[in-house]
Amino acid sequence: MSNLLVPRTDVSEFRKRYRWLALVAFIAFSIVLGRLFQLQVLRGADYAQIAHENVIRRVTLPTTRGIVRDSQGRVLASNRSSFNVLLVPGRVMPSARPSRRSRPGVEEHDSFTRIADTLRLNPDERQRLATRIRDACITDEDRSPCWRPILVREDLSRDIVAEIKQHAAEMTGASVVSQPVRYYPYKNQAAHLLGYTSEIDAETLAKYRPPGSDQLSSEERQKLNPLGYEPGDIVGATGVERSWESYLRGQRGWEKRVVDARGRYRTGPEADRLLDAPSRQEPLPGRDLRLTIDMELEQSVQRAMRAHVSGAIVVVDVRTGRLLALYSKPDFDPNDLAGGSGKDRIREAFGKLATDPLRPMLDKTMSGVFHPGSTFKPFSALAALEDKILSPFDKERCDGYLSFGRRIFRCAHVHGRVDMREALAESCNIYFYKLAESVGMDRIARIATEFGLGQKTGIGVNPEAAGRIPTRSWYALRYKGQFRIGFTLNTSIGQGATTVTPLQLALAYAALGNGGTVFSPQLVRAVETSDGSVVQDFPPRVRQKAKIAPENLARISDALYAVVNEDKGTAYPVRDRTLEVAGKTGTAQTGYVNPGTDDPKKAWYLSRDHAWFAAYSPAKAPEIAVVVLVEHGGSGPTVAAPIAMQVIKEYHRLAAARASKLAGSNAKKPDPKDAKDSKDSAGKRPPAPQPAGDSDPSPRDPPPPDPNGLPSWLSDPNDEPASEPVDEPRDEP
Repeated sequence: MSNLLVPRTDVSEFRKRYRWLALVAFIAFSIVLGRLFQLQVLRGADYAQIAHENVIRRVTLPTTRGIVRDSQGRVLASNRSSFNVLLVPGRVMPSARPSRRSRPGVEEHDSFTRIADTLRLNPDERQRLATRIRDACITDEDRSPCWRPILVREDLSRDIVAEIKQHAAEMTGASVVSQPVRYYPYKNQAAHLLGYTSEIDAETLAKYRPPGSDQLSSEERQKLNPLGYEPGDIVGATGVERSWESYLRGQRGWEKRVVDARGRYRTGPEADRLLDAPSRQEPLPGRDLRLTIDMELEQSVQRAMRAHVSGAIVVVDVRTGRLLALYSKPDFDPNDLAGGSGKDRIREAFGKLATDPLRPMLDKTMSGVFHPGSTFKPFSALAALEDKILSPFDKERCDGYLSFGRRIFRCAHVHGRVDMREALAESCNIYFYKLAESVGMDRIARIATEFGLGQKTGIGVNPEAAGRIPTRSWYALRYKGQFRIGFTLNTSIGQGATTVTPLQLALAYAALGNGGTVFSPQLVRAVETSDGSVVQDFPPRVRQKAKIAPENLARISDALYAVVNEDKGTAYPVRDRTLEVAGKTGTAQTGYVNPGTDDPKKAWYLSRDHAWFAAYSPAKAPEIAVVVLVEHGGSGPTVAAPIAMQVIKEYHRLAAARASKLAGSNAKKPDPKDAKDSKDSAGKRPPAPQPAGDSDPSPRDPPPPDPNGLPSWLSDPNDEPASEPVDEPRDEP
């Protein structure tokens, strides 16, 4: 009996162990319960969303980039379809999959050879593609790269696309997809102002999607990346395409789709029941842009420069600041650089442009700076008139040279005694040297800046250069207080350290013609929807008003009229009696007195002056201002002035033709028989003129260039002009 009884000490030990076991079980249960509470109550919604996202995938719907049109509605930039080939490695070459390599007795037909033949791949390209496929198929698990499509070829010809579709059964794993690519129907015309598109680079993408941004809320990501940039996106790279990217880009849409465990999309009633509303958001297309540019005038400008190697032309509306033509030569075809048209092709085209010594990618109208030469003289004259330093009737004697110490400053001719009007008309340097002695550099600089010279215009399209209007303080810093009178003399005739852009000079001459109003240059007139409705209109903007007495402006305008229309005027030999033009010629030394080259052609070219002509027309009631620069072209009166006359004549011809057409349409009474025709033609864009490169020369065209008369190389056209003063600048012969 005694053996059946448990000692009290053993019972106590058992109870103690039981309590510890119960405590451990309680703690474990509490942990599990707490974890369940956290998962199902506190974070239940989060994990439900994660589970939902494993079944529901939100697919991006692409948007369409907006169209760019000229002032008359002609399409300058649009979209075309580019056909690309995608391959699924595991299906194109099943033998590359690990599961097949481990079964040597199994033979499967690879479609690789058929695809490579159709794409016309050379042996090296075939080898590279085969290597890519094998590298992708290191593993053939469901979500491995072996089953992810890879891009093989971009922008295929329609013949190859048709062949792939026709023999689709023999090309397992290959598919053709279409994507929009930017298209510029006028090719190299207006290339600098339109710009081009390209794939977004890593640096730009990192600004919108920095590391860790995926962990942010959708609202925070939207603020950080309002345009929704993703890797591989096509964006504006230069020109209007870049500066108006936020308008042109549009907004992506999205659509929810059901996927299974292998990532395949599922459709049908059962899949639809899993989708919660809203299940789709339509993409918003980009806005269209209406430019101020007249493409027909732009083509005329390009034809007028055809016989010359390098330069720029700007045509601006004097009354509004709207740019009617903006041309920089040499140019390029933006279609060669448009993102999506084939990376190898783009890389090759960009390489050629980047190594061209003429730098065709540089927009000389606003990014290049040049000595303005004698086109600067009207502003020096205004400085004397405004501060009443000289009377416009005072005469100075020109003997063809002027001595200052050991230096001799020359003039191209012996003009005798000339007043201000005659000095401007005949472009007498000696008169302006003596004027500069009395007026001083700072007064000249003040007037020049009143007209916007030496300052960025704020056009905001391409990188813009400011140029320079030097002052005494600038020279004091540059030469450590050793200021010389020669600096002032050279400044008065647009030489020395004085530099401007063609765009600045055009706006300044527009202000001379309109009474002193300096407009901000305008390139985009309106933002529109795809049906032509105006979303946002941009009225002209006044940048500043030059504080110049009207009578002084009138004197300068009269002198500019004499430049073209009086027999001693430097532009008189090339005047057109049918036009009323006021302007100023300029022949600016480049500073390349010693080109430092053994190549005689290069030395000859670099030693030539820049040819300028700046004008407005009609002289009495100006409508447009035109600036022509021919780099290393020689004489302003004989080279640049004829080009400007041709451009001005074409502008007036177009304006008269459109006015006549408008008057005719207003005068014509509606005819019931014409109702149907009117309805059919409503909303149609005017026909686009043929690009200049595809048409025969018109009677107005200059003769084509002599291929043996131009050097095969050229120097860097954007070299900063020599800041050292040129002591013996020339005026026009």
